Amino acid sequence: MDAEIIELDLDRLPAVVDLCRQALDLPEDAAEAPAILDTLTTRAAADRPVLLIGAVRGAELVGVLVGSVAQRDPRLGHVDLVAVAPRERRRGVGRALLAEAERRLAGLGAVELLLAGNPPYYAWPGVDVRYTPAVCAALRLGYRQDRTAWNMTADLSEGSPALRSTEAAERRLAGQGVTIRRAEPADLAALAAFARATFGGTWDGELAGSVGRPDAGAHLAERDGEILGFAAYGSARPSWFGPMGTAPAAEGSGIGGVLLRRCLRDQAVAGIGAAQIGWVGPVPFYSGSAGARIERVFFLYRKAIDGHPVG
Repeated sequence: MDAEIIELDLDRLPAVVDLCRQALDLPEDAAEAPAILDTLTTRAAADRPVLLIGAVRGAELVGVLVGSVAQRDPRLGHVDLVAVAPRERRRGVGRALLAEAERRLAGLGAVELLLAGNPPYYAWPGVDVRYTPAVCAALRLGYRQDRTAWNMTADLSEGSPALRSTEAAERRLAGQGVTIRRAEPADLAALAAFARATFGGTWDGELAGSVGRPDAGAHLAERDGEILGFAAYGSARPSWFGPMGTAPAAEGSGIGGVLLRRCLRDQAVAGIGAAQIGWVGPVPFYSGSAGARIERVFFLYRKAIDGHPVG
């Protein structure tokens, strides 16, 4: 019997989590499946259309796909996660899920489909190169690779460079009138405004998911009530660090390294042995400030849908 593609409601999330634990071959992904799915469904749905479909054989769920429409450009549809039960691979389940996602996202106005993260709520930047069947499937289905991204890992074991003391640097900054402190819920509006004005990004959701929440947090730097930088962690899931940003006028001051290590120290205290720094830009900064190393590499793919050419 062929698998039937159906729309899933949030009542099916426990079954989706179980399937993802089986299907995600990397142990760290399987372990964090509940947090990944909460981010992609419940939280993401607050500011963008989210698609949750499944493949079933009889009453058994054998595949799942989470998709969404880009917040900034509704012409872009994203596949945020696709997972197929190991015993069902190479039986057309993934192909059927992607075809249905293309159809539904095109119906919402998308002209391209990206196998890539849809910030600010994403599971991974793209397809981890170690998921070889997924890479092969993307190429078979006509997707083309257009970017590469990477995560870095910061070791949080005792003695790690990531846990170096920040006391001396904080004293030096205090002498310059800079205060470093933990961000509180009352700071959220000012932090979001600073992030929007300085970086033009879509970090409101990630900041809201970090400040004052269990298993998450943020630190900020300020002078005379003016925010100079921030760093956050735990928004996507407890082991992930980011986002962070420093005002251009404060670059080179050491503020960024202090904020980074304060967050990593919190994660270590919470029992996390290694932090993932997602979708990294400034590799030398994270390497120098925390001894982080590039560990996960992702291919990002795109494809025209509904007859539209890829720009």
